[in-house]
Amino acid sequence: MTSLQPKRRILVTGASGYVGGRLVRHLLLENSDLTIRVMVRDKRKISGQSWVNDVEISIANASDYEQTLAALQGVHTAFYLLHSINYGTNYDEIESEMAHNFAKAAHAAGVSQIVYLGGIANDAHISKHLESRANTGKQLASTSVPVMEIRAGIIIGSGSASFEMLRHLTHRLPIMTVPKWVSNRTQPIAVRDIMWYLSRAAELPQPVGGVFDVGGPEILSYGDMLQRFAKISGLRKRWIIKVPVLTPGLSSLWIGLVTPVPTSLARPLVGSLISEVVADPKKSISAFIPEPDKGLLNLTQAIELAISRVHNNDVETRWSDAAFPTAPWQKAQGDPDWAGATLFEDKKIKITSASHQSLWECVESIGGEKGWYGADFLWLIRGVLDRMVGGVGLRRGRRDPVHLRIGDGLDFWRVEELSPPNSLKLYAEMVLPGKAWLEFTIEDVIENGVEMRKITQNASFQPRGLGGAVYWYSILPLHTFVFPTMIRNIVRAANRRDYAKEANK
Repeated sequence: MTSLQPKRRILVTGASGYVGGRLVRHLLLENSDLTIRVMVRDKRKISGQSWVNDVEISIANASDYEQTLAALQGVHTAFYLLHSINYGTNYDEIESEMAHNFAKAAHAAGVSQIVYLGGIANDAHISKHLESRANTGKQLASTSVPVMEIRAGIIIGSGSASFEMLRHLTHRLPIMTVPKWVSNRTQPIAVRDIMWYLSRAAELPQPVGGVFDVGGPEILSYGDMLQRFAKISGLRKRWIIKVPVLTPGLSSLWIGLVTPVPTSLARPLVGSLISEVVADPKKSISAFIPEPDKGLLNLTQAIELAISRVHNNDVETRWSDAAFPTAPWQKAQGDPDWAGATLFEDKKIKITSASHQSLWECVESIGGEKGWYGADFLWLIRGVLDRMVGGVGLRRGRRDPVHLRIGDGLDFWRVEELSPPNSLKLYAEMVLPGKAWLEFTIEDVIENGVEMRKITQNASFQPRGLGGAVYWYSILPLHTFVFPTMIRNIVRAANRRDYAKEANK
């Protein structure tokens, strides 16, 4: 990038999300002549990223003009990677307002280029989701700042919502009834190739405005994609029965029960399948950004790469990295502690000779495939109930089976605080009449002159109104099974780890 001014400043919004988190790393790895600034609402959510100390951080909400304007000061190119499809039925209005606000702030800050990742919307029969994506592009282009709108179809990559839907539908349903529009054509693209186009957009010698479609080298139906995934996974051909009565709404409910993707996120994704999502050759981006030297990955290559990342526990970012919306009563500001806010707690403490490190390894690996150290059937029931009322349930799992970072989705919890190897605090994203946390702390203590470890497990709940209090007392009997069993089994597992380590010396 010798033709560019040194240290061009790039702003990446949505840096705690699936695409944004990967883009930051790509930009840092591929070009030392760029200064990267990220715009996030909560700095803690990126504190576990490998690149956090290599970027400038602006704390801002795109809905706040002054905060956004401050984040855009001195920026040459701003990547707009925000969406609100999780946030209720009026997500299109929210997205429009955010984009318009961002455009005004970019114009006032003197930004030279906006790059926006949208969705291919060439079909006359367009879904609400794709229509909102297209309108977001229009709002961003409502000022004189040039906007390069890169429109993509289904993104295939480890951790993407589309990949998780495809994987779980294929693995869990050898026979499936699907809507007739499963035969509509689509043009999937590997997330690796999305990174190629976006990172090269940061290096454009001159600002570029316009709408550009990008897609992989294959055009096929979603049904074909399911069959391809089955073949790659060594599964038999799936039986796909098309029915005319399965609406996008019903389909999303079904997908919410079968896959880790919650209904609220599945609904707009499934709705997009009613449209043919195929790149328009007239909107080619090749004049400004050519294809990679080795070409774009085909679907088989993209799936194989994603599967290998999952199997090697090398999932860099995940669809669940973006915060899941809470119920209205959870969003409401509770009373501060000094005002006498009610806080129910169920605290368990164990003193053990298990090593500090082994205790921490057991705590950090909680959830996902490992489970919750006992009474897993009760956790399963709670997860199913959460799914039934629109929550994320337990199927979301973990990004990594061993290590956590702040902001990680963990079943129906999210990592709120993390201080290895001493403490972990989880915030509940299940549907609740209040706010709930689960916290673990490990301390070294002296008991009767002997060095021991003290592990504290604390489940706390801040209720909203009478309904919240009733909920807490109604589940107290279940706590007698769940929480004593959990801390007891964590200690046992840590002791087994110590014995195994000692035996292997």
